[in-house]
Amino acid sequence: MTVGAPIVPSSVAYSLQSADHAKLRAMADLVDPGLIVAEDSAFATAVAAVGEGRPVLSGDGDLTPAVFGADPTDEVDRRCAAIEPADVVKILFTSGSTGTPKGVLTTHGMLAANQQQMLQASPFLAEEPPVLLDWLPWSHTFGGNFCTGLVLTHGGELWIDDGRPAPTLVDRTVRNLADVHPTVYLNVPAGWATLLPHLERDATAAAAFFDRLRIGFFAAAALPQQLWDRIEELAADHGGRMRMTTAWGLTETAPAATAAHFPITRSDVLGVPLPGLEVALVPVEHKTEVRVRGANVTPGYHRRPDLTEQAFDEHGFFRTGDAVTLVDPDDVAAGLLFRGRIAEDFKLSTGTFVSVGTLRPKLLSASQGLLSDAVICGQDGDRVTAMVWLSPPHADRVDADGVPDDSLRADLVATMQRLAAEGGGSSQCVERLLVLTEPAQLDAGEITDKGYVNQAAVRDRRGDLVDLLTADPTPPGVVVRPDP
Repeated sequence: MTVGAPIVPSSVAYSLQSADHAKLRAMADLVDPGLIVAEDSAFATAVAAVGEGRPVLSGDGDLTPAVFGADPTDEVDRRCAAIEPADVVKILFTSGSTGTPKGVLTTHGMLAANQQQMLQASPFLAEEPPVLLDWLPWSHTFGGNFCTGLVLTHGGELWIDDGRPAPTLVDRTVRNLADVHPTVYLNVPAGWATLLPHLERDATAAAAFFDRLRIGFFAAAALPQQLWDRIEELAADHGGRMRMTTAWGLTETAPAATAAHFPITRSDVLGVPLPGLEVALVPVEHKTEVRVRGANVTPGYHRRPDLTEQAFDEHGFFRTGDAVTLVDPDDVAAGLLFRGRIAEDFKLSTGTFVSVGTLRPKLLSASQGLLSDAVICGQDGDRVTAMVWLSPPHADRVDADGVPDDSLRADLVATMQRLAAEGGGSSQCVERLLVLTEPAQLDAGEITDKGYVNQAAVRDRRGDLVDLLTADPTPPGVVVRPDP
């Protein structure tokens, strides 16, 4: 990056969790890298899949760092000084949560502009260099652009967390938080959901976490309101000055496009556009799409002029595919509300649209910690249904065939009834639930390594289970909400 050579960070999941390395090979074929860098022999199988005929730099490989042992020359300074804002700094592949991964061109100018935008929204960053503990992968825009850029721009500290939101690793995160005492904590909703129960049980760990925390932040997916409320309550219990907030954006926006730089109480508030960014709200089908134009927006996709042309409208605005609405139609300064990905929505047989991006977090909130995630179903049917995953503490309440025990069945019914009590009509109620025992599969495109579930991919791959939700008579594993 310093000498103007673009990098292509690859998701560790594509290397270590994939069986066929199909996505990794597709990325390598598209960018044709001049050098492949792998940490060590743990990545040997992945390197073999893409490294034939290409030089490989590895800590324990044939081409080791010792080969590059020469001291930097004046050429380094010359190349660094020659970098222009339009030069590509990295190609970031989208995680494929709503389609095939694409190589997003990310320029030096995009990253610089985005950090300046965030500084103008949160001036305290310049006065108090941020201290971060972070596990987020650098192959994605959240960890690789937003978090690392925040620290580099303001001379802060970045402590790399060797834990993450997984039952076997979250204890490490809890210990690390007590060591670091972060001032800004950034995470995805799955990370907050895994961490929070540990902080609620351990007052000492919670006190260390909130000790000097200024900002608690989430992005990359919707955060259930119930989880937001629990975080705020825990912060208040420990006398912290933390303010919970969020921003919205995409890989194509470097990533921040909007920010809630003012107090909010709802987890679906996206805030307002960052300085220098233009936003257009455009009717698309039954929703309003948010489109963006500005210095932090990508020029397009690597070696895909067809996708680049499709991505921008006739006015030069990038089509995000995300739906929003105004918090207050009479006051645009109150910001935008997130209304999900337009491509995820579907219709019932009645012609009623189901907003998956709105319903999914509402269902998770209504479960009060029982569910870790959900896939909303019911396209062209007469009712909304869902396939769900249980949170780890409740995993033993279902047998190998996915049949819940009696107490779990009662809790799932209560979840659907709480959701129905919120109102919103048939499109915002779930009538039947089916518990999934197999985790979402990366190779099948069901999930990204940040934990975002591809709704359509799960429904397509598990079509036989989707059919069970509408089968008559009702199968043993399906839980039905009683008629009111």
